[in-house]
Amino acid sequence: MHFVFIPGAWHGGWSWHPVGRRISAAGHRCTALTMPGLSLGDDPAGLRLSDAVDHIVATVERRDLHDVVLVGHSWGGIPITGAAHRLGRRLAGISYFSAFIPRPGESMAAAMGPLESFVRDTIAASPDQTIGLDFDTFAQALMPAEPEQLQRLVFDQLLPQPGGYMLDAVELPGVETLGVPISYVLAEDDNALAAPGEQLAARVGVRPILVAGGHEALLTHPDEVAKALLG
Repeated sequence: MHFVFIPGAWHGGWSWHPVGRRISAAGHRCTALTMPGLSLGDDPAGLRLSDAVDHIVATVERRDLHDVVLVGHSWGGIPITGAAHRLGRRLAGISYFSAFIPRPGESMAAAMGPLESFVRDTIAASPDQTIGLDFDTFAQALMPAEPEQLQRLVFDQLLPQPGGYMLDAVELPGVETLGVPISYVLAEDDNALAAPGEQLAARVGVRPILVAGGHEALLTHPDEVAKALLG
């Protein structure tokens, strides 16, 4: 298999490196992508969700990848859902890790319920139409109970998320219609998802595979996450 890893909001492909190294050691190929606008020096202004989906598809096609397993973390569940419908016979499977699985027409912002207005207002007020994340929110929601030194190390890697990535929606049927294997790996202490992980997994007709850790378990518990993704 060729695992193609997509990060969550504010993150880059670097967040998947610990898991990817373990999966590579098991004999598989791996590619970790950073979405447009989320590399240092990128211009995030004006980017839409379609740019992220196009980036995934274009990379797979340009590198002529086959037997692809798309893996998305957190917000990354949205663009892999869009990309999966376009990869045809190249696609061998889809894995969500503590990821959001959108209903057709549902954006990340809309899924955040009471926070939707805050997200929209913050993006509208930003000069480059992005939304950032402060350290306290990151530490409490995404990496609670971890040492502050580790929290700050990870936080310092984050970049503002292009607003269109949060506001746009995938207008497609669920990936369960594609006829490829689907799995949902859930960090058992994850309190940062927009809906309970069991409910999200049920949207694609699977039960979650539980692993230790919280929302950033791909960094704090890579052995367990890699093992679960390999089945």
